[in-house]
Amino acid sequence: MTCFSGLPAGGPEDSVPNWITAPWPSEHADAHDYQWEVATEYWQDLAAHAADHGVELAIEMHPNMLVYEPTGLLELRERTNEYVGANFDPSHLYWQGIDVTDAIRVLGDAIHHVHAKDTKVYDERASVKGVLDTTPYDEELDRSWLFRSVGYGHGEDHWRDVVSTLRMVGYDGALSIEHEDSLTSANEGLEKAVDLLRRVVFTEQPGEAYWA
Repeated sequence: MTCFSGLPAGGPEDSVPNWITAPWPSEHADAHDYQWEVATEYWQDLAAHAADHGVELAIEMHPNMLVYEPTGLLELRERTNEYVGANFDPSHLYWQGIDVTDAIRVLGDAIHHVHAKDTKVYDERASVKGVLDTTPYDEELDRSWLFRSVGYGHGEDHWRDVVSTLRMVGYDGALSIEHEDSLTSANEGLEKAVDLLRRVVFTEQPGEAYWA
């Protein structure tokens, strides 16, 4: 089951979520600790329920959530159980400057599901305003980055590395194409993604090793 971690408020009297992105002033570090306390209690109950029913919980690492990058995902998994893992969507990692294949290696068998979705970072905007960009998605020219169809943010060689690294860590599940590319129609974005992925995915299991 794919889901998000959620984002608690910064304190017991707060009424709105609070995404903490820096530990200073110290009130923010305290709020972050409180959020983890709330999230841990919630996810421990949910993870135990998932274990009782044999259901894997695949959390998408997403901005404006408590878990938005791999170390946070592993922290939540450590606080709960192995039924809590990742819905690995690289599109949210690219713009953070995270190396996607390194992230796959770090997460390993914590990857429960994978989204095939790309992101293009536009350096001429990011170099001025950074990547924490609140510009509306449909104002493409002014954004630091855009979600793109597979192959339009990173080339075919990169996606070969992605599927190869997924195989290295033992992932043999679906690559679920997610379309959020504002520059193409849903049909054309899907067709372009399918065309590229067909060239790079493996359709057979490895044969016997030559050294065996």
